[in-house]
Amino acid sequence: MGSFSIWHWLIVLLIVVMVFGTKKLKNMGSDLGGAVKGFKDGMKDGSADAAATTTPPAGQVANNPAADKTTIDVEAKQKS
Repeated sequence: MGSFSIWHWLIVLLIVVMVFGTKKLKNMGSDLGGAVKGFKDGMKDGSADAAATTTPPAGQVANNPAADKTTIDVEAKQKS
């Protein structure tokens, strides 16, 4: 009684087809497949980008000339 039989699933499928129609279900299936494929491609690109950028090991500072140009050293002045 806790699980559905094949007849229950066939009736549910018949109702879904009657409500949405076969063309709408076909379009939804192809859209879902395209979305999954795009997600997988994005995950592959993301892992390739992460492997391409290397970070220095912990405790080491990377020499980045661009960072030196944006850093400004100032001294605080005392109010008199």
